[in-house]
Amino acid sequence: MTDEQTTTRAATGRRVLAGRYELLDELGRGGMGVVWRAEDRVIGRQVAIKELRIPDGAGDPGVFAERVLREVRTGGRLNDPAVVTVYDVVTDGGSTHIVMELVPAPTLSDLVRAQGPLPAAQAAAIGQQVLSALRAAHEAGIVHRDVKPGNIMVAPNGRVKLTDFGIAQAVDDPRITTSGMIVGSPAFMAPERVDGREALAASDLWSLGATLFFAVEGTVAFDRPTTAATLHAIMTEVPYLTRAQGPLASAIMGMLIANPEARISPDQADGLLAMAARDGHGAPQGHNGQSTVHYGPPATRSMLAPEAGAGAKKRGALRIGAAVAGVVLLAGGLALGKWWGTPADTADPAMKPTLTYGDGGSVQFDYSTSYRCYNRPLEGGGSVGSDNQVDCKKSHDFEVLTVATVLGSATSSDTEAAVAGYPDEARLRAYAEERCALSFYSDAVRPENRQWLSYQALVPTSGAWNTPATSSSSRVRDVYCVVTKRTGGQLEGAMTEKVK
Repeated sequence: MTDEQTTTRAATGRRVLAGRYELLDELGRGGMGVVWRAEDRVIGRQVAIKELRIPDGAGDPGVFAERVLREVRTGGRLNDPAVVTVYDVVTDGGSTHIVMELVPAPTLSDLVRAQGPLPAAQAAAIGQQVLSALRAAHEAGIVHRDVKPGNIMVAPNGRVKLTDFGIAQAVDDPRITTSGMIVGSPAFMAPERVDGREALAASDLWSLGATLFFAVEGTVAFDRPTTAATLHAIMTEVPYLTRAQGPLASAIMGMLIANPEARISPDQADGLLAMAARDGHGAPQGHNGQSTVHYGPPATRSMLAPEAGAGAKKRGALRIGAAVAGVVLLAGGLALGKWWGTPADTADPAMKPTLTYGDGGSVQFDYSTSYRCYNRPLEGGGSVGSDNQVDCKKSHDFEVLTVATVLGSATSSDTEAAVAGYPDEARLRAYAEERCALSFYSDAVRPENRQWLSYQALVPTSGAWNTPATSSSSRVRDVYCVVTKRTGGQLEGAMTEKVK
């Protein structure tokens, strides 16, 4: 029904739209209007009705009306259990009303505000269902453009519904948004959209990543006091997870990669979320029932001591680290079992056993930044140092792919870093192996070389960890990832991009 109607009143005194929908009570309101619970008097079911108002700056009312009609067409084209069904559109009393499925459930925003951060498995399950809805939309050529916690309904039984395709845009349709108008919620808007580019399917993935960050952290990653500051943060900063690890952390950070072309694919995101939903490894519980802290997917910052009040790093400084976290491949034979708790027989065949370096370790390894390639193999009991560094154009036995500082040196001016004891070795190994895997399956390793390369993690022993820093031992709290030829022998030419 799109013709102008006259609002009537039921015997109860309630408004009746188009002679059919009796408004019962208000469910909520926002900048775009009011949402009502109503009864469809023709077929006797309860529905939700969104009474839309033209927002300030929306421009031509005709353009706004077209956007509303688009929501009805969009809803009718999608067939997924996680999409809120749109039944009708009614223009009544000068306002436009969208009649849709009534979902008696709080939004994800309401849920987190009331209960605090969600357990990892629950957040991952929510993410999977939203992703399913988005994939259905993307396959139909539709970009949602406003994925956020307030548009996700979460029922007590765990069922999820994604609503508000009112500002969605079919990729092949003409652009109808008013010039200069921000369409979508700024804090959940992908960098490419902030940069003025067209919304892509990958833009919805970024927004889902920001939404899941909110679900597990309880805070909005890029929310700032002003819209301008929020948009600046989206373009320049990388958020910092404190409550998630493993596949959930990799899924979130993979979706939050600034470059849409480097962002993980829906298949990769779905695989990671499925692992987290099934195993709950995204936020392991400690003995006291509180979530243990893991400082996010690989980045060149401390795993054990986050910078107080920092909350984010500049994208330029962590461009490689963020990309590494985002391109985990679940297809093509990659299995993540060894470091994320699935059966050992699914371990990645490209990964060699982790080595320790320092006093009592498997090898003695002295790294410097002069060259990343070495002409002596890392073998049990061997010693590899600066004398073995060579230009990567020459034959070499291994290359350093990634260097990650776990914590500052034992003589650091940072008191927390100086007094920190040696961490649990198993957790240190798991961190290093995850870091290596994510690096190996990123663009840091040339794809054409990956099939015949292996990767290997090196972690410090407790003796190396506690060595006072000197000019020759300033990196004794680093973990390393190296690549070698899978079948043995030397490498010819650089296999990796230059590490920072």
